[in-house]
Amino acid sequence: MESHFTSKFFTGNRERLRESYEGELVVVTANGLLQRGADSAYGFAQDANFWYLTGLDEPDVILVLADSEEYLILPEQSDYQKIFDGSAPESELTKRSGVKAVFGYDEGWARLAAAMKKARRLGTVMPPPAYVGLYGMYTNPARRGLVEKLKDRQTGLKIDDITPKLALQRMIKQPEEISAIRAAIDVTVASLKDAFKQKYSHEYELEAEITAGFRRRGAAGHAFEPIVAAGRRACTLHNVANDAPIGQSEAVVVDVGAEVEHYAADITRTVVFGRPSARQRAVYEAVLAVQDFAIGLLKPGMSFEAYRDQTDSLMGEKLRGLGLIKNTDQQSVRRYYPHSISHFLGLNVHDAGDYARPLQAGTILTVAPGIYIPEEGIGVRIEDDILITEKGHEVLSNDLPRKLG
Repeated sequence: MESHFTSKFFTGNRERLRESYEGELVVVTANGLLQRGADSAYGFAQDANFWYLTGLDEPDVILVLADSEEYLILPEQSDYQKIFDGSAPESELTKRSGVKAVFGYDEGWARLAAAMKKARRLGTVMPPPAYVGLYGMYTNPARRGLVEKLKDRQTGLKIDDITPKLALQRMIKQPEEISAIRAAIDVTVASLKDAFKQKYSHEYELEAEITAGFRRRGAAGHAFEPIVAAGRRACTLHNVANDAPIGQSEAVVVDVGAEVEHYAADITRTVVFGRPSARQRAVYEAVLAVQDFAIGLLKPGMSFEAYRDQTDSLMGEKLRGLGLIKNTDQQSVRRYYPHSISHFLGLNVHDAGDYARPLQAGTILTVAPGIYIPEEGIGVRIEDDILITEKGHEVLSNDLPRKLG
């Protein structure tokens, strides 16, 4: 698969960041490797902001943007790492990123330390907490380690968080990014079309067929942990075990997305491998109606708050019509529809952006209403990927039919 990106893309991203940040220095780190067990690491996943600025997939590299220069600082490597892991030649790093200067660890940090002594302010992507209780997960320590090193080398230097500036840049997709996301969506659509032609006895069989389809069509794999959840398991929104039997005529939620050059697709279909029941059809038609309504609202200038409120209002009416709630207040609606209608899509499946700003042309977001009824063993979600255009919107995943059975 031919690359959608050249060094010009990454150079332009760095230039725009320089223009938006008023400090003298910007320092951004790559992610580091994370231990899987004993002496083995998990597969490497790059920090999205670092990749956006450099296009590099090497761990622990540091990008420095100064007033008159930019350069990369390579990490220290043990003899073990050099033999078993290797590293990209400096010429490859330069060709890919467009950053002309590459320094070893000691020389690079000496250069940065000298620049920090002259600077009043420095910008970086500030680290999240080591443990995010809301999601029950630990975070990559690379950003935290960078900030600690910066503070050790120059106490009193003001360190700004440039995350909001990068989020605004990344929210509006450039032509190369839209092309990559289209490719990821096309792979996902084609793979799901093929996968849905067969019947499966277990969730993992369907997952395996989708995974093979992604790889056969040139994608790196899944952009996030795939969800294949039948029956009541679909009422756990991020049920990623995918190891249970698929019962006869159970509704199966399939929430997947291929990854192409770090960019994600995110599509959900709910299918029944058999004859759907009247109740399944009624729930499905309610979700489909809400999705159609929500997509119809999307255009430049639409605020997320108004979009969400109007969609929630219709969902409340649909839930009442299904006999699930009596009142359409938010608390009642959230019992059977507990998540948001949309999220941004891009380098991360839940991508960077500002939900307080009205929608703008070039934004890509998902539209994913769902109804989940644990007491009936029914979960339904339908999700498509939408590009906001100058005149309205385009449904990028429109080639994948929306049908239950």
